[in-house]
Amino acid sequence: MATAAQMQIKPGKLFIDGKWVDAISGKTFGTINPATGEVITQIAAGDERDADAAVQAAHKAFRSGRWAEMSASERGRILWRIGDLVDKYNEELGTLETIDNGKPIFESRQVDMPMVAEVFRYYAGAATKIQGETVPVRGPFLHYTLREPLGVVAAIVPWNFPLLLASWKIAPALATGNTVVLKPATWTSLTALRLAEICQEAGLPDGVLNVVTGSGAAVGGALVRHKNVAKVAFTGSTSIGQEIAREAAGTLKQVSLELGGKSPNIVLADADLDGAVRGATTGIFYGKGEVCAAGSRLFVDRKIHDAFVEKLVERSAKIQPGDPLDPKTRFGALVSETQMNTVLGYIEKGKAEGAKLVAGGARAKVGDGKGFFVQATVFDEVGNDMTIAREEIFGPVLAVMAFDDVDEAVRKANDNPYGLAAAVWIRDVAKAHRVARGLEAGTVWINTYNNYDPAAAFGGYKMSGYGRELSLHALEHYTQVKSVWVNLKD
Repeated sequence: MATAAQMQIKPGKLFIDGKWVDAISGKTFGTINPATGEVITQIAAGDERDADAAVQAAHKAFRSGRWAEMSASERGRILWRIGDLVDKYNEELGTLETIDNGKPIFESRQVDMPMVAEVFRYYAGAATKIQGETVPVRGPFLHYTLREPLGVVAAIVPWNFPLLLASWKIAPALATGNTVVLKPATWTSLTALRLAEICQEAGLPDGVLNVVTGSGAAVGGALVRHKNVAKVAFTGSTSIGQEIAREAAGTLKQVSLELGGKSPNIVLADADLDGAVRGATTGIFYGKGEVCAAGSRLFVDRKIHDAFVEKLVERSAKIQPGDPLDPKTRFGALVSETQMNTVLGYIEKGKAEGAKLVAGGARAKVGDGKGFFVQATVFDEVGNDMTIAREEIFGPVLAVMAFDDVDEAVRKANDNPYGLAAAVWIRDVAKAHRVARGLEAGTVWINTYNNYDPAAAFGGYKMSGYGRELSLHALEHYTQVKSVWVNLKD
């Protein structure tokens, strides 16, 4: 197994103003391989002082104009080079992601890293498309608008897609001329640190991207409160998102939040059953269920319920956890022992509340049994008010519920605090579009699940947050509009 020390990262260091530095406290902590329970390497335990140093470096870089005032085409060229270098180091980055997160190497190398490269290249092209407008105002005036960068962006990302979700924030922020302080998740910091080196290799000026590792309370909290941070871009739990929104109000900084989900997956009687079963298992078991848009609530038309669940259980039983570094593995380890125990606790709660366990439901043993693996789990006869149908589990646990008509399905699907994603499986095209319109979710898939593209906006309704990532819509969250009046009267 490759170790972090054998790869091109600096153990126990922060990346600030183009330099690798120790945390001011000198403290470090071990990052754990969730498939083995072993320490991979040491990570710098930054605190509010390190966060301040990174913000000051980013603020200085922004004020200097060496990035914001660089031509948009040159910024685009650097972003494109970052994408190319991500492709070049795909094998290394994928291995780092897998040993740090526990996801299968297949996902890391063939799904996550290629999309990271795509995202940087997409926004490389967008850099030259950011423009103002000429407005026909009353009077002898020329009026035009400028779309300008905000300043320092604090990007705070979770542990389920560490580098991918970082790219969703960093790429549009840089394309629009901002500078960035990246705070990766405590459990998964390795690829963020390697990205810092890649950006430097691509020609990104010092101070434009800074990476500060450490706890969310110490580093993340300091970034949210800092007066020189103009915007916080956060992906994570709803509870932390609410806390960020409250804290950010003190300095009236802009905030975009991509938060939790409890996404409904609706299967109508006329659906292609085999295709829907594949979609249902992909929707919940891809990424070990540690996906904010995971289809964790499955609504099945009562007319096909029994036959569907039989196929679902059969397919779920074939999804077995394995060594994440094995290219054949499609179901890896949960990110940490803490997360594993949380998921197992929800499984016990599902049993206690009367849901019928029909697949999985226990810790899985892989190798010597020290890794944090959980079986692909399916509950049937779940009530929409049960805990496992209401709360985000963030693990491979599926709650199946029957319905009698499509209006009931949509009503129950919407009867939840979250609204990140949803799906419907159906052959009736007209009805499919009506259902999509009726679902309260930022993304709706029809006869598919878990599709993403840099050009397609992603974000939530209700308690799943606000703001959009990806697409040109994301640029709106990293810029501000300036209105300019010119008196043309002689």
